[in-house]
Amino acid sequence: MGRRILYFILSIFFLSAVTFYMARLAPGDPLVSYYGDRAKKMGPKERKWAEEKLGLDDPITVQYIRWLERAFQGDFGISYKYKTDAVEVIKGRAGNTLILGGIGFVLIFVLSLLLGVLCAWYEDRLPDRVICKIGTVTSCIPEFWLSLVLILIFSVNLRLLPSSGAYTVGGEGGIGDRIRHLILPMVVVVAGHLWYYAYMVRNRLLEEVRADYVLLARAKGLHKRSIMFRHCLWNIMPSYLSIMAVSVSHILGGTYIVETVFSYPGLGTLAYESARYQDYNLLMVLCLMSGILVILCNMAAQVINEMIDPRMGTAPATLKSRKGGRLANKR
Repeated sequence: MGRRILYFILSIFFLSAVTFYMARLAPGDPLVSYYGDRAKKMGPKERKWAEEKLGLDDPITVQYIRWLERAFQGDFGISYKYKTDAVEVIKGRAGNTLILGGIGFVLIFVLSLLLGVLCAWYEDRLPDRVICKIGTVTSCIPEFWLSLVLILIFSVNLRLLPSSGAYTVGGEGGIGDRIRHLILPMVVVVAGHLWYYAYMVRNRLLEEVRADYVLLARAKGLHKRSIMFRHCLWNIMPSYLSIMAVSVSHILGGTYIVETVFSYPGLGTLAYESARYQDYNLLMVLCLMSGILVILCNMAAQVINEMIDPRMGTAPATLKSRKGGRLANKR
């Protein structure tokens, strides 16, 4: 545990340093984010005063050390674009991303499991072939392109669903209005990731179906449904949970793209704006939040893997793989 905590701290430190230096070395003028068009008309003296005010006149290393000292005290600076505390800006958008990403993650988790089981049950038959072909096509469609096509069809031509935002102006209190604004972004988020995980479930189930203990179970007269759901599906669940733990960052990245295309007021749109306008402090907090989430999810996946197979870590030897476990007890 101590080693994992040390790795976590070092990873966050490395991420903060890389993000800080890359953001400040990238081309662009952060004064435009803070002062707008006025920054382009500033003379040398006025520009120097503006940089001193924002702490941009010192060497990058000095700026990073100063930022690090304040960060340890809980002060991550102000957003240049919004002229307020960066953390407060994020708090106002985090809820929208949690709704879109959270519901999308649950739908992907459930639907991919159902599709994977369905394809494995009807292996090489019509349902399996149709789902595999459709899933392969949808997984190859870029999310931004699918978003534009859905906007063109359902928002521009049919005028059934809104094309942007999280709610109608003045109607943020209505659940129905929020659902209507979520439909198109949610479809893109789910469609972009669903088949990837469903295909993995399908393949893992088919590997289990061909295992020796399944042949023995069939020889003993157990029904196909009992073997599939009580043994094969149960045995792949730890691996599936591990995969889904790692997938959080993958799905989050897709959510960011969808938010940008649909102008959805979440962390994805905020990250795009902070990078575009050189809003350094806001960008730092967003990158650190994303990095912490990715690292924690990978650590969770590692813990799950160690529980599945103690040889992969320091898990107690009594925690053994469940593969064929429940069936072995029956023997």
